[in-house]
Amino acid sequence: MSKHVLTAVAWPYANGPRHIGHVAGFGVPSDVFARYQRMSGNQVLMVSGTDEHGTPLLVQAQKEGVPVQELADRYNRIIVEDLAGLGLSYDLFTRTTTRNHYAVVQELFRGLNDNGYMIRQTTVGAIDPKTGRTLPDRFIEGTCPICGATDARGDQCDNCGNQLDPADLIDPRSKIDGATPDFVETEHFMLDLPAFAEALEQWLSTREGWRPNVLNFSLNLLKDMRPRAMSRDIDWGVPVPIEGWQDNDAKKLYVWFDAVVGYLSASIEWAWRTGDPDAWKTWWSDPQALSYYFMGKDNITFHSQIWPAELLGYAGKGNKGGEVGDLGELNLPTEVVSSEFLTMSGSKFSSSKGVVIYVRDFLKEFGPDALRYFIAVAGPENMDTDFTWDEFVRRINTELANEWGNLVNRTVSMAHKNFGEIPTPGEFTAEDQALLDEAAAAFDVVGSNLEHSRFKAGISEAMRIVARANQYIAAQEPWKLAKDESQRDRLATVLFTALQVVSDANTLLTPYLPFSAQQIFELLGGTGVWAAQPQVVDVTDDSPLTPVGVGLPAEGRAYPVIMGDYTTQQATWARTDLAPGTPLSKPTPLFTKLDPELAETGPEWARIESD
Repeated sequence: MSKHVLTAVAWPYANGPRHIGHVAGFGVPSDVFARYQRMSGNQVLMVSGTDEHGTPLLVQAQKEGVPVQELADRYNRIIVEDLAGLGLSYDLFTRTTTRNHYAVVQELFRGLNDNGYMIRQTTVGAIDPKTGRTLPDRFIEGTCPICGATDARGDQCDNCGNQLDPADLIDPRSKIDGATPDFVETEHFMLDLPAFAEALEQWLSTREGWRPNVLNFSLNLLKDMRPRAMSRDIDWGVPVPIEGWQDNDAKKLYVWFDAVVGYLSASIEWAWRTGDPDAWKTWWSDPQALSYYFMGKDNITFHSQIWPAELLGYAGKGNKGGEVGDLGELNLPTEVVSSEFLTMSGSKFSSSKGVVIYVRDFLKEFGPDALRYFIAVAGPENMDTDFTWDEFVRRINTELANEWGNLVNRTVSMAHKNFGEIPTPGEFTAEDQALLDEAAAAFDVVGSNLEHSRFKAGISEAMRIVARANQYIAAQEPWKLAKDESQRDRLATVLFTALQVVSDANTLLTPYLPFSAQQIFELLGGTGVWAAQPQVVDVTDDSPLTPVGVGLPAEGRAYPVIMGDYTTQQATWARTDLAPGTPLSKPTPLFTKLDPELAETGPEWARIESD
């Protein structure tokens, strides 16, 4: 039975181009998952967008000497083009500076406030003494007063997992310029997190199959639940939709209140852009629908604590009760799928010199499937992983080019040369049948791994089938069979078997390598779209929803989004039986082998620093 699966993908900041570490956490894993779910016959809604509020944008705009909206517009388009180029199959990738987003965020805030879960408190806020600008909690670091870690942030200590306030830190300093913040009194709306402690614990205790680090971290958050500020002294963000506040341009909603609501607002925007304004409810209101949230490990607290608390409070399900808001009761996450970090220290990159590996540069030189493969097979799924050019070159040359690309090329080449088409097999031997059966069984193995976000295990099993096919060809020696006319039937059977397993392996690898999967589908005589790709579309901000307050996005503004029609693609999660007699063309190499020197030097745009 078809399921409805929401794939909610972390929103990248629009304060600069994204590097490969970013897409290793939120991008490629979520797309592999979504593509597999579509191939399995499920109804997928994959949404995200650029996160364009908060101090990071203001700081970067000041550095570049441009208005903050101009900066957001520029990087929004760059990020959109890069993520589409990587083949991330969003149903909608939008942005937070839309009227639709503002209106949905404000609706969530009003619902929480009406139910008593927003508390007005006078708190101590941090101000940068050099600029007079409010410093967000995450832009302050110092020594943790609980465990003594010297790199604790103003919102939490990653070492001990405890929630903090900036004023709690010992020797606090600004991460922007190193200045010691001034702490001043200011009034804010606080989300009453302790009111959700019981409901959150009950929800988390029912979670099954989560990555242990994510679940353990989330459960630890329950030990120190305190009200958390959901407004900020800043002039860039969503207005607080309360009389006396909404027209105050110096008070806005906290960027992390606004950003997580983006999953919902993007779903609502997708629905009216596709002509059915209520379609989003199938993924958000049906208790049978599933929702998976993909991000890096530094965002766990916002997705397993703050966002669920917002959803619970909007439905009146905290310890204060309350009424369900106008949008109805909304589903809590089925799973928070968090990856670790892809670091670059082993490649001796100099961050002080601005030497990083941007997605755009990488795609231009190596193409999308090379990056997707590396992230899938060697990325930071369960532990921090260091990117090195040496490891990248080794993986691409020995695995992607030699193992997979060579298998496809020589199998199709031999069949084309000797038959010109997919040959008609004779009687299968035990060796033939064993390989065919092993490839068929891999669909359950790889599928189970992908279902549970075990992407490395999934691609490892797919590549094991590739290795088995190479072993089979080496053992059967079809090049020798081709020289003996009396062995022509046997040659046909061997090549048919090998081609069928190539087709099977291609299907298994389609969620990981959609670009080359389309090419291989065509090499095997297929026509039409096998693996659909996203498109960049320019749209207009003409949402029927109306936000309130000062500093709203302008009506009618144009901006790019990523969308796609994935319903007509032919890829399904099952063996596609090859049809004997289908014409074959002479193949060209799928993957270019990299110059071994690259492992020592890096490319021109990301050179390895000498000692």
